[in-house]
Amino acid sequence: MNTAVGLCRFFVALINSMLFAAMELVIIALRRGDRVFHALARGWAHSTLRICGVRVSVTGLEKLRPGMTYVYVSNHASMFDIPVILASIPDQIRIIYKKELNWIPIFGWGLKLGSYIAVDRSSGSEAMRSLDEAAAKISGGASVLLYAEGTRTRDGKLQPFKRGAFNLAVKAGVPVVPLTVNGSFAILPKASLAIRPGTVALTIEDPIPITGPGKDEEKRLMTLVRAAMDRHYIDQS
Repeated sequence: MNTAVGLCRFFVALINSMLFAAMELVIIALRRGDRVFHALARGWAHSTLRICGVRVSVTGLEKLRPGMTYVYVSNHASMFDIPVILASIPDQIRIIYKKELNWIPIFGWGLKLGSYIAVDRSSGSEAMRSLDEAAAKISGGASVLLYAEGTRTRDGKLQPFKRGAFNLAVKAGVPVVPLTVNGSFAILPKASLAIRPGTVALTIEDPIPITGPGKDEEKRLMTLVRAAMDRHYIDQS
C-alpha cells in the first residue's frame, strides 16, 4: 500500500514537472530572460516539495551575502536535492546537469533551451566547454550549483569527489559554498520511484574564498569541502 501511494506521488510530481517545463518553454519563446526562468524553477521546487510531503530544515542561510555570486557544491543523494536547494536558497542559481536529461520530452527540452548548463560526461573537452559556459554565467551575476560526487549515491554514503566544481570555482574566482543534504536518500533513493514523505536537512557552510590559481588550489578546495561535508553528513545507507 505504501509503495502504491509513493508511486502515485511520483507520477503527480512528474505531471507537475511537465507543467512547469511547458511554462518555461513559453517563457523561453517569449525571451523573458534567465531570471524569469529561475523564478519558475523555484516555483516548481516549492510545489514539488508540497506535493510530495517533503519538509526542509535549513541551517546557515545567514552565512550568504545578498548580491554575491557563489559556486555551490553539494552532495547528491536523491532527485530531491535539486528542489530542496532551489527552494531554500534565495539566489540566482544555475544548475549544471547531465546532458542525457535533454532527451526527456518537455522537461528535458526546457532544460536544454533554458538558462541551465548541460555537461557531456563522456567527453572531457565538452565537459570543459560546459565549465567555461558556467564561468560566463557567473561573470553575468549568477551563482552555479554542482554536485561534488558527479552523480547520485546508490548506497547512501558519500562518494569520491570529482574535480569539476573546484576547477570552475578557481576559473571563476568566486567563493565555494559547501552544502550538505541529509534525509533525501530515504525519500527517493536512486533505484526507486516510490516517494516517501519526510524532512530534509540542508546545512550551509561558510563560503570558502579562492586564494589563487592552479590545481593546488583546486585540491585545497576539495579537501575543505570534503571536510565540511564529513562534519555534517549522516550516512544514509
